[in-house]
Amino acid sequence: MAYVITQACIDTKDQSCIDACPVDCISADAGDRMLFIDPDACIDCAACVEPCPVDAIFAEEDLPEELAAYLEINALHFRNVGAAQERVNALLPAS
Repeated sequence: MAYVITQACIDTKDQSCIDACPVDCISADAGDRMLFIDPDACIDCAACVEPCPVDAIFAEEDLPEELAAYLEINALHFRNVGAAQERVNALLPAS
C-alpha cells in the first residue's frame, strides 16, 4: 500500500510533506499544480500525513471514493508527467 496526494494539494503545493518523507518519494515537476507520491517508492510510513496543512494525503485503503482518481494520477506522474498534468487539469481546471 502507499499514500496518495489528492485534490486539496492542487495549487497549494506546500512542501512540508517532502521534508518529512524519509525515502524521498514525493515530487513535482515545474509545471505541476500539485505534489505526487511514487507508489513504488512509498514505504507506507505515514510521515507525510501530519505535516500536510491541507489534509490532502490519505492511505490508499482510506482514500475517499470521490478522490479515487488520484490514486492513478499519482502513479501516472512517475510514468508520464504530461498525462498526469492533463488529468489534474481535467478534474480541476485552473482558474
